[in-house]
Amino acid sequence: MKKRLALYTLLLSVAGSALIAPSSRADDGSLPPEQGEDSIDAGYKPSGNVEIVGRFQDAQPSGIAILSDHRMVLGFPRSLHDHDGPRLALYSHGKLTPFPDAESQGRFVSPLGMTVDASGQLWVLDEGILAGKGTVPGAARLFHIDPAAARIVEEIQLSAPALRSDSHPNDLRIDLTHGDRGTAFITDSSLTVHPALIVVDIATNTQRRLLADTEPVMPRHGFLAVLDGKASRYSPDKPTMAQAGANGIGLSADQQTLFWQPLTSRELYSAPTAVLADPKATETEIEFSVKDEGEAGMGDGMATAPDGRLFLTDIERHGILQRAPDGAISVVAHDPRLIAPDGLAYSDNTLYATIGQWSRQPALNGGMDKEQRPWLVVKVSLPPYQP
Repeated sequence: MKKRLALYTLLLSVAGSALIAPSSRADDGSLPPEQGEDSIDAGYKPSGNVEIVGRFQDAQPSGIAILSDHRMVLGFPRSLHDHDGPRLALYSHGKLTPFPDAESQGRFVSPLGMTVDASGQLWVLDEGILAGKGTVPGAARLFHIDPAAARIVEEIQLSAPALRSDSHPNDLRIDLTHGDRGTAFITDSSLTVHPALIVVDIATNTQRRLLADTEPVMPRHGFLAVLDGKASRYSPDKPTMAQAGANGIGLSADQQTLFWQPLTSRELYSAPTAVLADPKATETEIEFSVKDEGEAGMGDGMATAPDGRLFLTDIERHGILQRAPDGAISVVAHDPRLIAPDGLAYSDNTLYATIGQWSRQPALNGGMDKEQRPWLVVKVSLPPYQP
């Protein structure tokens, strides 16, 4: 009897093991997790390559640039929160140093976008908007800063008709291959519903407004996003999320292609800089030169690597995307702390990003401020790239 019972128990054990499909076992032959350790989407787990390198209690960083000598520059706009700290600063080891110097800080109203051109010069875009006051007449401008000399070389004031009364100059890139001294490309996100690209010939200060109110720069009607666990649909009259037209902007490594995205969209667009920079190009020719590069994420910041990769922030998935030269999209970082990643900069196979929390501002939440200090700057270590 005992022998039959032992044999019966053994048969049950073998049969139970056989019911477990081979595919349910891990590579090492172990069984699935016990009940209570349910599987979750891998996109909700931090990717493990995001490191906090800066925390800020008193001011919110937005623009970010890495100089050729690896120094980090941060811009602290004043359009949402005014503050007493530096408006443009070097950041290193937890310390902010006014840049290019303390005396020049009064020349900035609200520095937002910034970029380093191919010759190592820093360009800063002042949105010209101040919290509680709105647009400051004449304040929207470009600053050309020589990092080595630590001085402002020139200022270029943006003006009508390229700049509208409801303009919101957001970000910029500098192309040194067109124009005697180069060409500045600026996204005008618009404070209302009239976005565009602004193109400035740096040598002549000729300013043009391109693609105004056309599909490639406009927010998408009916657009729905889930941000911070809240579903929001685009509404030009009663916004409940950060929304805008042409916003993020990037320049190819060879400076021959400009990329941009409307914030309230997932479409990525591009156009040849030769056409955009040509003052003789007609609006029709410019519109026909635009290419729809397909969907990416709901993006804000962009950065370009020398090997041709384009990086884009992905607000909805708390992540950063990589677009290979052949157009293939992959996810290179995701972390729940990336709450609306904003400015983005690339250096030595590493990304640096400011974190915006833009959809938590009071105006989008019935007057309730849902922002949580500190504001962050993060470092993202990238895996080796193999084309």
